[in-house]
Amino acid sequence: MTIAALINKTDNLELVRDVIAAILAVETASQMALAEAGAKDPELWRLRVYKDRIEPWGAYLSTPATGTVDAAPIVNVSFETEAFIESDGDYIERQSADAKFNLDVYGYGLAAAEVTGHTPADVKAAAERDRATRLVRNIIMAAEYYELGSDMIGTVSKRFIQSITALDLTDSDRRPIQQVRAARIVLGVTFNELSPQIELVPCAGILSRVHTELDGEVVFSIQQWFGD
Repeated sequence: MTIAALINKTDNLELVRDVIAAILAVETASQMALAEAGAKDPELWRLRVYKDRIEPWGAYLSTPATGTVDAAPIVNVSFETEAFIESDGDYIERQSADAKFNLDVYGYGLAAAEVTGHTPADVKAAAERDRATRLVRNIIMAAEYYELGSDMIGTVSKRFIQSITALDLTDSDRRPIQQVRAARIVLGVTFNELSPQIELVPCAGILSRVHTELDGEVVFSIQQWFGD
């Protein structure tokens, strides 16, 4: 016997990754609007959100001017691993999964002369990285997203930040890229995955009957019929 229906669905692993990216994009726009309404510079709340990119920071290499959209911090959301919890699922339909997603944050900076002295590019980039990492952590861990939002209620049971680690970026010659600094936020998410099930045919009716034969034998019979 083969699976009767075409497998034409998206696994929750993919949905969770996409929801994380969507949350960051929506909240970035919202935070910028709140900043503007509060007479603050909205660019300090801008994040450029990517999904499954290897080097999303490549645009920084063209040295965009500070304060422009191209110079804004970048967040790249990607899947790392998924492990299944045998004791918290079943062997039929529902599999409970613990997954890890990497939220890689990149900050960019240019060397600048300040009133009090000179600010190196890597120092500026580190400050931008830290500011963006702070925003990402607070957005993802906000109470509104304890199950990654209303769309994932019943699917996601837990989300938690496992670690935040600084990353060193190097060029093809393994030299540090001075104007770009990065950090990796590892986000753990526990959710359900579902598998295809047998499609049962609805039963329209069941008629059962018990009677006694002439020789005294008690006989049980059943008749059932199915709808369209």
